[in-house]
Amino acid sequence: MTNSSSNLTPTVMPFPVSDELLGTFVPIAVYWIYSGIYVMLGDLNQYRLHTKAEEDKKNVVSKRTVVKGVLIQQAFQIAVSLLLFTFMSGDSGVVLPQPSLPVIILQFIVAMVVMDTWQYFMHRFMHINKFLYKHIHSKHHTLVVPYAFGALYNHPLEGLILDTIGGALSFLISGMTPRTAIFFFSFATIKTVDDHCGLWLPGNLLHVFFNNNSAYHDIHHQLYGTKYNFSQPFFITWDKILGTHMPFSLEKRKEGGFEARPIKKIN
Repeated sequence: MTNSSSNLTPTVMPFPVSDELLGTFVPIAVYWIYSGIYVMLGDLNQYRLHTKAEEDKKNVVSKRTVVKGVLIQQAFQIAVSLLLFTFMSGDSGVVLPQPSLPVIILQFIVAMVVMDTWQYFMHRFMHINKFLYKHIHSKHHTLVVPYAFGALYNHPLEGLILDTIGGALSFLISGMTPRTAIFFFSFATIKTVDDHCGLWLPGNLLHVFFNNNSAYHDIHHQLYGTKYNFSQPFFITWDKILGTHMPFSLEKRKEGGFEARPIKKIN
């Protein structure tokens, strides 16, 4: 007689990292890796939108403070993201099946439109409202000359409103799965870092496919451009519809690099 208990081998329970956790932490890793690549590339004076001397003169906050500020914002982002995924997943632990590729592409587009819409109106409101600008949004604009790892240097409340809530709305309205969200938010992170890199690199595919790029956003960061180019991070549609679009020309500087110059008259 066979002892049935001998057939009961212990099951080793795997501890895979959930898509929810990956969706929370991978974009943060992407932020530091991608911005770190720009740091390792060096000054690249022939591609800079501002000289190094201009960056040192105009920016009134140290890079150490910027790193600290970004880490604080990302801590808030982690907390809200984990809270959202906890409520959505419940205790089932079921991994949602991935839809077809056309559906995923559609979800990406919807998420991009939602994020752009939310960030345009919230961003513009933070400029129009003097209290919000003075006490919250002006922190981001202490970087008059942006650089890659300063992309998310914001007041924590601004990070919560623009980035975290905007991201949550994009996720919920598009209906994407947590697995798709890993790729979407990683891409959105790359786009945001690139928009603040302060460089105009030849062959940059993000510049090829998106008019909202480092030069476009540089116009907004200059003192003359704070009423224009609110759109971020993907398209410039809302700026064009609502009359806040500032076209520019990209001119070469004699001392090297480029300069984004407004084309129309500034009010």
